Amino acid sequence: MDNRQTDTHAQRVPFWRSLRVKYALTYLVILAAVVVLLNSYPVAVSQTLAYQSKQTSLQNQASVLASALATGPEALTEEGATKTVSLLLGSLGVTRVLVTDPNGIVLCDYQEGSQRTDTAGQYAMLWEIVTALRGNDVFRAEYVDGALCSRTAVPITYRSMTQGAVYLYEFDAQQGALLQGIQSNLRNISIVICVVTAVMGIVFSQALTRRIARLLRGVHTVREGEYSHRVCVTGRDELSRLADEFNELTGRLQTTEEVRRRFVSDASHELKTPLASIRLLTDSILQADHMDNETAREFLMDIGDEAERLTRITEKLLTLTRLDTAHPFHTAPVDVKQVVERVEHMLTPLARAAEISLSLQLQPGCIILATEDDLYQVAFNLMENAVKYNLPHGTVTVTLERQSDQVVFTVKDTGVGIPPEDLPKIFDRFYRVDKARSRAAGGTGLGLSIVRDTVRQHGGTIQVSSGEGGGTRFIVRFPAWRETEGGQP
Repeated sequence: MDNRQTDTHAQRVPFWRSLRVKYALTYLVILAAVVVLLNSYPVAVSQTLAYQSKQTSLQNQASVLASALATGPEALTEEGATKTVSLLLGSLGVTRVLVTDPNGIVLCDYQEGSQRTDTAGQYAMLWEIVTALRGNDVFRAEYVDGALCSRTAVPITYRSMTQGAVYLYEFDAQQGALLQGIQSNLRNISIVICVVTAVMGIVFSQALTRRIARLLRGVHTVREGEYSHRVCVTGRDELSRLADEFNELTGRLQTTEEVRRRFVSDASHELKTPLASIRLLTDSILQADHMDNETAREFLMDIGDEAERLTRITEKLLTLTRLDTAHPFHTAPVDVKQVVERVEHMLTPLARAAEISLSLQLQPGCIILATEDDLYQVAFNLMENAVKYNLPHGTVTVTLERQSDQVVFTVKDTGVGIPPEDLPKIFDRFYRVDKARSRAAGGTGLGLSIVRDTVRQHGGTIQVSSGEGGGTRFIVRFPAWRETEGGQP
């Protein structure tokens, strides 16, 4: 039960990766885009219209004043410029009016209705005036301190001769307040929209994800073996249909699993009798005198060990009928390297007959807390499968190494590989990738399931990677054992 709970917690979706958060973030991104567009486009359009209107107004006024100043071929004088500007100043309605001669020297300067005397006779160091004296009309506007500041300059010409320049400046606080009011109103509308849509988004996301979460919990429960579990999702949409299909699928899985369990139980009981006979046969062979005793005893003792080990495997097959995986008893530090070498010794005749080469790269000092028989079963199943399902003249590479606080055991072959669609199922009980070949090789579809459950019992993990036609690699990771004070684990 502890292992199943650990797997469930490990596969729990983190909050920031949950569907609810993704739905809410998507909703917020769309909302942010709408709010940004709402606060930028109307304001930009309003500013553009205000700039265009102000440009037309100021340039027309500047052109009228320039025409009034260009009265003849005589040079423009300070007296004439002051008289003309004073007559038209009331109708202009601008903040500042400045008139210069062709050299940029100020002839008259009116600011906020009164004439400035401090600038008379000085050069007007303004970019707009310099540009206007070159024969170009200039306009520039900007939004500063809550007001629309506009500047324009036009040349004073008479028969294509530049006699000076007119510069108008307007500080329009009313127009700026209008633009600021538009921005403020749009900001308030955006806040209301954000609050309303955020509340609606939370309600909608909870309504949607609540049913998905209920279905996901049902999937996790069934994945742990509770095939009698059913989910109830209300409504008449796709989620409710999916729940109905899921309930029908779990019903079929429950029936199939019951059949498999009965088969495992029957097969286990049937295997006990021939295993006892094998044990009696090995005892008889060990007592024979017509064979070299050392050679006979070396191989026959291995057969006897295998007979005892197969008897324990049958007991494990019986445990597969239960939902809970049996916790390993009497565990002790085991040197993985020695166990793998024993498996290699047992599989060498099989590999030689199949023209398969075994390559071992075993790092010493790889010790884990387990039972030797369980570890032997894991190594034997993986290496035997690598030999059986390899290609002629293929290679089985077995590596063992210590990585930080883990012992990593890898078995890689150059066989036919496993199709990607079959990889998630190969650890299922009775599942065979190639059923015809598995039966010919004597497989029952239980070996990898036993390996996975055994690895989990000892706190390890197993991974598989393969490509069809590219071989298969199994990686088993166990927590490394560390000797404590007194030499006790």
